Amino acid sequence: MENYRFVWNNRLGISLPILDYDWDYYAESERMRIVEQWETIRGTIPDRIIALEQQIQIRQAQLFDEDDFEISCTLNYDIAELASRINDLHIWYRINQEIESRRHS
Repeated sequence: MENYRFVWNNRLGISLPILDYDWDYYAESERMRIVEQWETIRGTIPDRIIALEQQIQIRQAQLFDEDDFEISCTLNYDIAELASRINDLHIWYRINQEIESRRHS
């Protein structure tokens, strides 16, 4: 039985790694399997970010033309939430760099 899994995250639109132990606990072969799976997922992050940026642009265009205050607030909230998702995806994208640097040290 593997001591890790990848679980779908609806908010980010990708699967995220769930490790049951500290990274150093895993055997090298298991680390390689984790990294290989993560690399496949990680490769989808730039496209995911582009899709979220496009949603932001749509909402910004709607906001530009919106006169209703409540709808403007909702659009601003949506934009902030999408930006937060992008930020989180950038963080997850950098995780592989941290794993690689730990592996080589």
